[in-house]
Amino acid sequence: MDWKTFQGILSGVNKYSTAFGRIWLSVVFVFRVLVYVVAAEKVWGDEQKDFDCNIRQPGCNNVCYDHYFPISHIRLWALQLIFVTCPSLLVIMHVAYREEREKKNRLKNGENCSKLYSNTGKKHGGLWWTYLLSLFFKTGIEIAFLYILHKMWDSFDLPPLVKCSNIDPCPNIVDCYIARPTEKKVFTYFMVAASALCIILNICEIFYLLFKRILNCMNKYKASSKRSVTYNKASTCQCHIHLDTTENKPMNKTLESIRASAPNLTTI
Repeated sequence: MDWKTFQGILSGVNKYSTAFGRIWLSVVFVFRVLVYVVAAEKVWGDEQKDFDCNIRQPGCNNVCYDHYFPISHIRLWALQLIFVTCPSLLVIMHVAYREEREKKNRLKNGENCSKLYSNTGKKHGGLWWTYLLSLFFKTGIEIAFLYILHKMWDSFDLPPLVKCSNIDPCPNIVDCYIARPTEKKVFTYFMVAASALCIILNICEIFYLLFKRILNCMNKYKASSKRSVTYNKASTCQCHIHLDTTENKPMNKTLESIRASAPNLTTI
């Protein structure tokens, strides 16, 4: 993937996102992707080469390293970034599906036909649910990767000394030393903090969408109730008018017949 394609994807995600989604995208791109590419890869580039143990038993270094680093931080973060950004592409795919349906509708019924969607990028109907589910997926993925990172390395800690015991072919207890543990710990905390910030932004965006949806439903309900009350009042008034006219008509006819038969009589 080149930067032009990546920029097109980011602009598409940014176009159909809310304010919280745009902030989330900026945090992911600046504080996670750029930090990962520029600094983190170099910090963890020598982790296995400089993982030094106080024994020269063949294979012991590799076994101890594999025991303490079942998966490297840098590769775990790469998987996390891939899985976290994938749900956002679902929104772009859904909008592209709507645009394709709109295009086929115009080809079938002509350019002046009625549109299937007032705005293909507006978050209502199925697109609203797709956007909301993508937020849940992103939040779940972030929490799952933070749990994995915490489970493998207790409290995200990287001690300078690691003890390998009862691991073949290492005899007894072997002391091993991690290269630049303080620098790696700082970057670990930074990436964890950026991931936690993304979780907070996702949760805020979920509540924002739900609150906005509830508010729109309440406004529609109030508008429909006002229309029904107005219609009921109008229909009631018309019924009274209709009843008054029907009741007055026979009375007028009776008075006219009396006057015709007895012209000298006057009304009281």
